[in-house]
Amino acid sequence: MSAPLTTDQVNHFMGLALAEARKAAVIGEVPIGAIVVQDGQVVSHAFNLREHMQDGSQHAEYQAIIEANRRLHSWRLPEAQLFVTLEPCIMCAGLIQQTRITDVYYGAADPKAGGVTSMYELLSDKRLNHQVIVHAGVRADEASALLKQFFKAVRKRKKAEKRARRLTAENTGQK
Repeated sequence: MSAPLTTDQVNHFMGLALAEARKAAVIGEVPIGAIVVQDGQVVSHAFNLREHMQDGSQHAEYQAIIEANRRLHSWRLPEAQLFVTLEPCIMCAGLIQQTRITDVYYGAADPKAGGVTSMYELLSDKRLNHQVIVHAGVRADEASALLKQFFKAVRKRKKAEKRARRLTAENTGQK
């Protein structure tokens, strides 16, 4: 069993996950980032790529876990911690549980799709063969602000596109 992480380490690793989330936002992806840590070292990092890859499984935490499996040459990650900026969904919670990750640290809660505490509690379900220690709300304000800014910009862009289509239609005599 590895030593517990200090508050400084937790803040540092979540900061790295937030940096990954910012990379996602730059390319137009929902800003979610993830880091897998083992023995106090980053094993893998990733950000959302669902739109770019047109693949619904390309969540940040899913990619980070798969990369950690590859780098560590094992499907089991029993000494690893996952840092993710948004509460994992049920798909990702299932992978976290299956790979035996010990701890999940997440930023913002996901009241519409959260599989860890908001809608479901898959990682602490005693009926499953492995439970995960969950640390919710780590740097939640920063993670939430990234998401809010991103979706505000998306709504603004869609409104401008709609306005442009309407003006084009009016100018060409179409309805």
